[in-house]
Amino acid sequence: MLRKRAKKQTRTDVITIPDGNEECTSREQAEQITTGSTARQHPYLETMIGNTSDAMIALDEHFHVLELNQAAVKALGCSDQKAIGQKCSDILRCQNLNRMDLCGTSSCPLVRVLQQKRPLPNEDLIIGESAEHECEVSTSVVPIEVGDSCYVVFTARDLSALKVANQVRSNFVSMVSHELRTPLNSVHGFIDLLLQGHMGELNEEQRMYLGYTQEGVLQLISIVEDILFMTRSDIGQFEIKQQEVPLQVLGKQVISSMKPQALKASVVLDADIPPNTPSLYIDPQRIKQVLNNLIANAIKFTPPGGTVTISTHPYNEQLQQISVIDTGYGIPAEDRAHIFERFYQSNHSEQSKMGGYGLGLSIAKLIVEQHGGKINFDTVLDSGTTFYFTVPIYQGQDAPEKVH
Repeated sequence: MLRKRAKKQTRTDVITIPDGNEECTSREQAEQITTGSTARQHPYLETMIGNTSDAMIALDEHFHVLELNQAAVKALGCSDQKAIGQKCSDILRCQNLNRMDLCGTSSCPLVRVLQQKRPLPNEDLIIGESAEHECEVSTSVVPIEVGDSCYVVFTARDLSALKVANQVRSNFVSMVSHELRTPLNSVHGFIDLLLQGHMGELNEEQRMYLGYTQEGVLQLISIVEDILFMTRSDIGQFEIKQQEVPLQVLGKQVISSMKPQALKASVVLDADIPPNTPSLYIDPQRIKQVLNNLIANAIKFTPPGGTVTISTHPYNEQLQQISVIDTGYGIPAEDRAHIFERFYQSNHSEQSKMGGYGLGLSIAKLIVEQHGGKINFDTVLDSGTTFYFTVPIYQGQDAPEKVH
């Protein structure tokens, strides 16, 4: 059961709130905060809160701990006597998964909930006042208003077991992908030798069938590489190597590599990059991967005779916005919320024709966010889609070399 210590207390069945003038002025207000009437009708709620494995902490609007249950005591590694009355920054010390301290910032989940006056569900954080008692949790934060005061109930679920399971899964997928990559590269190499005539002359029919085989092998290699990329990022092995990169140079390289795919689909591929566009501070190979994924997607969903264009303009003093614009089918309303989800496949009739395995946009989002940018899209059915993302402008940051 949640416990609390105060000079004067009013006990309800779920949670206790002071009835002094500091925070709560009546038993009725306390019951509103804690749904006391419901607890009286359902007395098992008190036992449930006391015995749940989820840590539950009640705080006032000044971020002082009012109560916490036994799961919270265990997770934080401190007694309820020590925790109650303390600032949450001394007890919870919330960090995001990149280990950036959130206390005292606008990113603090409690600050956001109190400002917006609405619940915050499913936020992954690291909590704990010391390294020995840190744990990764999925949290939900719920505001409860009583009169002019606002209280917060902070609930946290330990993700340690889930993290271990995900690590095992990632390691397995990574191992299998590595084992697949070697024989696939071998098959790819031998097919190349056959197509080049090293094993004797081929007739047109043999060349055609070997060409189909090579396309299939290349597709499999691409899938394996993408899965390896995602699993490495999941276990923290993904890093970017930023340097100064002229966008015009990068744009020409991408257009050149994607031209054959556009010609095959009878789609015009173009770039609108002004000569005075500033250089970017990016990992060139990763941003090429983003553009390749977005352009390949645009070509797939643009009918013959359509166009796909790379364009750019300043977003602000620190960021440049890059867009990939197509004149294709557009994205149906039911798919828009899921576009960046891994392995998501639309039920749209055109999707079934085009194929794909749903990782390209997830990878693009991951890479852009690793650069400190954001990615989004605008779409109109039967008129086209524009995907746009931001990346940092080069402003003299340390860079090992320029791309020529």
